[in-house]
Amino acid sequence: MTNFIDGGVCAAQGFRAAGIHVGVKTHAEWKKDVALIVSDTDCTAAALFTKNVVKAAPIQVDIQHLADGKARAIIANSGNANACAPQGEENAKRICAAAAQAIGCKPEDVLVSSTGVIGQRINVEAIEAGIPALYDALERSDEASDAAGHAIMTTDTLKKEAAVETIVGGKTVRIGGIAKGSGMIHPNMGTMLCFLTTDCAISSEMIKAALLEAVSVSFNRISVDGDTSTNDTCCVLANGLAGNEAITSKGPDYAAFSEALKVLCVSMAKKMASDGEGARHLITCTVSGAESEQSAETLAKSVISSTLTKAAIFGADANWGRVLCAMGYSGEDFDPDKVTVHFASAAGNIPVCANGRGLDFDEALAKRILTEHDVEINIAIGEGAGSCTCWGCDITYDYIKINGDYRT
Repeated sequence: MTNFIDGGVCAAQGFRAAGIHVGVKTHAEWKKDVALIVSDTDCTAAALFTKNVVKAAPIQVDIQHLADGKARAIIANSGNANACAPQGEENAKRICAAAAQAIGCKPEDVLVSSTGVIGQRINVEAIEAGIPALYDALERSDEASDAAGHAIMTTDTLKKEAAVETIVGGKTVRIGGIAKGSGMIHPNMGTMLCFLTTDCAISSEMIKAALLEAVSVSFNRISVDGDTSTNDTCCVLANGLAGNEAITSKGPDYAAFSEALKVLCVSMAKKMASDGEGARHLITCTVSGAESEQSAETLAKSVISSTLTKAAIFGADANWGRVLCAMGYSGEDFDPDKVTVHFASAAGNIPVCANGRGLDFDEALAKRILTEHDVEINIAIGEGAGSCTCWGCDITYDYIKINGDYRT
């Protein structure tokens, strides 16, 4: 059984974190802009990165540093993406070297991430100068995870943090995480950073397998605006301090760990979708009765990614036709005459379409349902046993305002 606990990235044994302002964000001196997460011992490690062909310099460095499946620390900044920027890779390596010197490890054991404006040289000197104070601020506490979580935020309005615990091999294992993501979020990960820590003993091969499974049912099933960023990173460090027998193959222990990791990642993915830039609604779309889970996922993704559907939810308009339209151009083959659609929320549940045809429904009730923050679009298509849930948000006037002057 998986239970939620406090602590974020500091919930697992042997992990400390910190977040301070060093000067990357020059326009907001009160905002934290660099985070550091450090394990007391060496870790097995794995990461997944953006599928965008244009990849930020930190990703190129992290790929090199993860070649041996090990890492000790993560350093991340907000305010500058270090993507398509002068001396990008050189500066990313400088940041790793400075962090390694403070920690007392090899530069190759440090992972680096950045988020913010693309194309501008990162103020590496400010980060280097701030690392001693950042290292001195390391603690294992809720407050330390909170500080690190705030230090990686850009247009986010809410910190994304969670932790869980489960039993693996008779030992209590904890997994914690912090994440950021509000805009440039689209399936296959968007401008999101997610840093996960665990005290589970697990091989690098198995931690990579578990991360792939968790990301596929969480971060790859959300969309805010259809843009896939240059900096997407989701990485996990496992230091083994829980004392369980190391997981080296798939079996009951792997299944318990993998399930807990999925629960954690789904929780944070929903927080990202809910905090979409300018968003007022979290949209949960569940497709059931598909030929396969993959087919259901494609259909649900198409619905949550539809600009017209998102606009309808913003206006609390039960325009179910936009849902069917989005399903129709998804590329999946299905019979429209078998489709039923319900809108639901804490205010109630209302069927709006059956067998591909509109139903008479109470417009006032539908509006009350769609006025709630959490809105569900439940679709059944009568093709098979496949089902999937994806998450998105509405699109608002504020989204245009935020992104219209993001760089300036």
